[in-house]
Amino acid sequence: MFFMNTMPSIREMESAYLRKDRSYDGIFVMGVKTTGIFCRPSCPARRPLPQNVEYFSNVRAAVFAGYRACKRCRPLDTNGRPPAWVDNAMLLAQKAEKRIRDSELKDTGIDPHRLRRYFQKHYGMTFQAYCRSLRMGDALHELRTGANLDDVALGNGFESHSGFRDAFMRTFGRSPGASRSMDRIVVSWQESPLGPLVTAANEKGICLLEFTDRRMLEAQFENAKRLFSCAIVAGENEYISQLREELAKYFEGKLRQFTVPLVYPGSPFQVRVWNELIRIPYGECCSYEELAARIGSPTAQRAVGHANGLNRIAIAIPCHRVVNKDGKLGGYGGGLWRKKFLLDLERGIKSFN
Repeated sequence: MFFMNTMPSIREMESAYLRKDRSYDGIFVMGVKTTGIFCRPSCPARRPLPQNVEYFSNVRAAVFAGYRACKRCRPLDTNGRPPAWVDNAMLLAQKAEKRIRDSELKDTGIDPHRLRRYFQKHYGMTFQAYCRSLRMGDALHELRTGANLDDVALGNGFESHSGFRDAFMRTFGRSPGASRSMDRIVVSWQESPLGPLVTAANEKGICLLEFTDRRMLEAQFENAKRLFSCAIVAGENEYISQLREELAKYFEGKLRQFTVPLVYPGSPFQVRVWNELIRIPYGECCSYEELAARIGSPTAQRAVGHANGLNRIAIAIPCHRVVNKDGKLGGYGGGLWRKKFLLDLERGIKSFN
């Protein structure tokens, strides 16, 4: 299950904003009823009275409730990184060869319950599931590079060959011995001004980029597993790192064309639509009717719209640039508020002010 929408208790969130706790930034935002603005929990402005505050799990919910972004703490801005304490937990996960106990997290100053909520909200899995996924991804990589099966099993925290085999089978659907030539998709997450994004890549390039709260996300993951015939595990590769840098520049208004390799298999018709989407210039829009004509299927506007909605690589394959014939926004799987933000960004218009 991906991307559950969880928040701390009201008492915990109230305590967090009253002490301006930065470790809660990214977990919730707070709307101040008397001013009509929403802030990070760590906002340096004068703290409002608790009875004048309401809480939201994300920026989208606050904006839809009619709040404007605070100009002091700038909750729409992002540096593309999770809070420092989450970074520390991820470093622990990358180094760990076996399950990390709650007591080990507490010894490093990390609250296991807060960490679990953060991972469930932003990454759709518990921290322990993330750790297991990392270990399985590493195990597959080691097998593909010729490592001994027993060494791989013991080196990834399993006390027996059978335990490793069972865990590997659950993740990849085949035994370790039959997986030395198997590909994998690695998946990572990053923050953006529009909320968390999930990124997935294989050895050829980026194959998925989506907003974590999109309803079709689970279906997109299943499609990716089917199309690429491989499992999806937590991890990073050079393409994800490159996309992270390019997205940061894009949201700063400093990048107009993505150069990271993209991998988007589909039907011949779908691929024609997606190729044409990439050709729509930055800052411009195209109607569904015009897009259908461009690919040589002028009567296929509805099919073009369907293919547009099945695009697995948001922003980099700019389906947000397709609008209705009358100029209205039309649809967008990530939400019309995001579509407007992206189009305004590309036109040099600042959103949510």
